[in-house]
Amino acid sequence: MSDSAPLRDRPHVLLVDDERQIHRFLRPMLEAAGYEAGGAETAADALRQAVALPPALVLLDLGLPDLDGQDLLRRLREFCTAPIIVLSARDRPQEKIKALDAGANDYVEKPFDVGELLARIRAALRTGTALPPGTVFRSGVLEVDLQRRLVRVAGQPVALTPREYDLLCLLVRNAGRVITHKQLLTSVWGPAHTGDVQYLRVYVGHLRQKLGAEAGGRVTTEAGVGYRLLEDDAG
Repeated sequence: MSDSAPLRDRPHVLLVDDERQIHRFLRPMLEAAGYEAGGAETAADALRQAVALPPALVLLDLGLPDLDGQDLLRRLREFCTAPIIVLSARDRPQEKIKALDAGANDYVEKPFDVGELLARIRAALRTGTALPPGTVFRSGVLEVDLQRRLVRVAGQPVALTPREYDLLCLLVRNAGRVITHKQLLTSVWGPAHTGDVQYLRVYVGHLRQKLGAEAGGRVTTEAGVGYRLLEDDAG
């Protein structure tokens, strides 16, 4: 029997870096260390992947071609609770402070020692707040299997569109917390749609309707602010 864990049981690490040689070098190292390694070379792709397959941890370079990494860090923190470790050649103290203030958990300068980086990843995952891979979220009669992208209400499957599922998934991963209109629109539809609040209301209405009165009622409205998904013990 192999000692390696099945891929589906491995923590998913999203590597965001525009240098392909970093991906060619680091992703195999992460796989060998027991992680599932995903990669993005642009901020836009990183945001899309972080919504579609929420990572257990993000490794983030600051020098991206389409958006500064500091700005991407702030956007990720609007919806992503996973630990974020910045990997950057920028060694100025101001850059480190800015990144940490924006929500980074750690800052590793390039070039870095792989053993030290892996140790920092292990430390971040021990204290991270991301839902572990394979988590099945339950709130009342609502059940969301994050690994298999399945939604059930009272044991019966519910068919959602990809957008509806992404919206629900974001609420699930932040259960109990208010997610603002801007955060929801940015993460699900992109930064060009931050003002489309009425569009969001329509989607939330469709989502509630498909979930039914009891489960849909657990998606609560915070007037003028956003939405909250009640946790299992929140009534």
